[in-house]
Amino acid sequence: MNSGPIQIYVDADACPVKDEVVRVGERHGLDMYFVSNAWMRLAEGPLVHRVVVPDGPDVADDWIAERAGPRDVVITSDIPLAARVFKNGARIVTQYGKRLSDKNIGMAIASRNLMAELREAGVMTSGNASFSRAARSDFLQALEQAVQEIKRAG
Repeated sequence: MNSGPIQIYVDADACPVKDEVVRVGERHGLDMYFVSNAWMRLAEGPLVHRVVVPDGPDVADDWIAERAGPRDVVITSDIPLAARVFKNGARIVTQYGKRLSDKNIGMAIASRNLMAELREAGVMTSGNASFSRAARSDFLQALEQAVQEIKRAG
């Protein structure tokens, strides 16, 4: 049983739920690390940590993957990053409130690869749906559930 602190890592570039992360993190007294390639405006507070990494492919992902472990939650819609931190035992929540787990991470990787192949072949694919109030609510619920699971696990 690991009783170390629970931490939240956010793949913060283009993440629309930063304020929601802060709300949940502060309610539970959790350190939150917002990792990006550029400075961004964030809520201020002793639990909010802004991490600016150098430009480059996967630099932010590497920073998160090197630190996230079994008592952590990672907020990302980046499937390769999700697969990496999943191997470390971290819980993953996408910005739309989808939980990635051993039951669906393989399908998420396969879907991502298929969509990449379709784009490369010139087949028009739709982007993500606009970010709705329902998506924000789903995210809050999924993040709260992930934190509660870690707390119950001890």
